[in-house]
Amino acid sequence: MKKLRKRVFMTAGYNTVAFGSGRKEFNPKKPRPGLEEYIKEAGQGALKLVGGAGNVDEGVIGNFMAAKFNNQGNLAALIPFIDEGLKWKPSCRVEGACCSGGLALVTAIKSVLAETADVVLTLGVEVQNTVKAIYGADILAGAGWYKERKSGHAFFFPGKFSDRAGAYFDKYGMERTRKALARWYRNAVENARLVPTAQEYHNTQEDLEAAALTKPNPRSFVDQLNVYDCSKVSDGAAAIAVVSEEGLKKAGVAEKDAIEVVGFAAVEADLTAAPSDLTRLDTTERAVKMALESAGIRAGDLGTVECHDCFTITGILSVEAIGLVKQGEGPDFVSAGHTARNGKIPFNTTGGLIGWGHPTGASGVRQAVTIWEQLTRKAGNAQIEVSDSRPYALSISMGGNDRTVVAIVYRRAAEEKQ
Repeated sequence: MKKLRKRVFMTAGYNTVAFGSGRKEFNPKKPRPGLEEYIKEAGQGALKLVGGAGNVDEGVIGNFMAAKFNNQGNLAALIPFIDEGLKWKPSCRVEGACCSGGLALVTAIKSVLAETADVVLTLGVEVQNTVKAIYGADILAGAGWYKERKSGHAFFFPGKFSDRAGAYFDKYGMERTRKALARWYRNAVENARLVPTAQEYHNTQEDLEAAALTKPNPRSFVDQLNVYDCSKVSDGAAAIAVVSEEGLKKAGVAEKDAIEVVGFAAVEADLTAAPSDLTRLDTTERAVKMALESAGIRAGDLGTVECHDCFTITGILSVEAIGLVKQGEGPDFVSAGHTARNGKIPFNTTGGLIGWGHPTGASGVRQAVTIWEQLTRKAGNAQIEVSDSRPYALSISMGGNDRTVVAIVYRRAAEEKQ
């Protein structure tokens, strides 16, 4: 992976509420915000921090399945709906299943590197509570090889990751792995309880690990996972500005209020091919390796990570894919508390996909917002301490069954490092 040819920053992050079951105000029978309302809220939230639409050169929006969930395509043309000042400005919509938000970030980064823009308003959005869960599972199956749909589980992607969990149990032991999955769930909810926009913000369960150790019921769900192992159906949007040094000046943003992108990678695997090893995220491994090499750092230099924990098992597999531990050692690392907010390397400090929520097209952008908040000390009650000796952060956005992956490495702005 080539080094970046110029400095690229992110600033002005904004998240809407991740709306869905678990939020006290959510009621499926009552009217809820629409797709365009989420886009407008997130977009306006970011614009306020960059001096308004007049400072924006381009727009990009990540979304997976609005055409089916909302009967709406051509989402780039909803960007001017955010603000009249965005009319006539070049914009595009990108899609890569649950990695759509990650791809939106990469698209914006490339515009800045290509010097076609100094400020790119970057959004991700998904509104999924428009259909019943079983129908939503059919729509989300489009993130995989759809020709497998007829022979796949009714809950298609939970079935796919249940298979991964089962393979991992067989290879490395069920009891120790299930305990780690339960700890992952506990970490996710405890972090989400600190973040008012999180879907699990109102979660009042007392013994989170005990709940997460509920025995899977294949008759009502899948073989190896229970509902606590899964991210929820979510509506929401996130926005952040991807900018050059000139863009920071134009927007009137100080470096201390921005984070710098120091490496990234976008990797694709064959959608029609089954994973070669269900106990490894080999596409994620490759993407992270390339991103770290691009940044010129090692996994041990990371101070915090946002990984794509669509299911608890992907959290364990991500720890191993990054290279923090050897294959098979992920459960012990997680169970020891090393990925908790006060651990060696805090993961998903605002709850991740399981705790904060997973509006699929927005998750990759939301990860960047979380890292921006942490590294600029704007995370409120969710703030962690990121050591000056390890000032780097990593986000991993994954689409499908580890088929499309974006990994981005960030660091505190240079001004903060002195």
